[in-house]
Amino acid sequence: MNIYDFIKQRKHLVWSTNNYDGLSNEAIVEATLNYGDWNDVKELIEILGIRRVATIFRRRSAIPRSNYRPEISHYFQLYFGKYA
Repeated sequence: MNIYDFIKQRKHLVWSTNNYDGLSNEAIVEATLNYGDWNDVKELIEILGIRRVATIFRRRSAIPRSNYRPEISHYFQLYFGKYA
């Protein structure tokens, strides 16, 4: 499975678009971490790899106007700090 098949199966995570093939990896990671359940996160990590997901998360969560919810940002800072 590739990242676009993954997000097409989870349309509820990105309700603001119908162009699933046009989404960036950053947008898919953000939507999955913010709105997905743990099984979604595990499958995303299987597809992209934990280091790549962690890199995308760290880069996007470090900007001043990040779209990550505070509790999500805090949790995944701890999670990726330990496992990636």
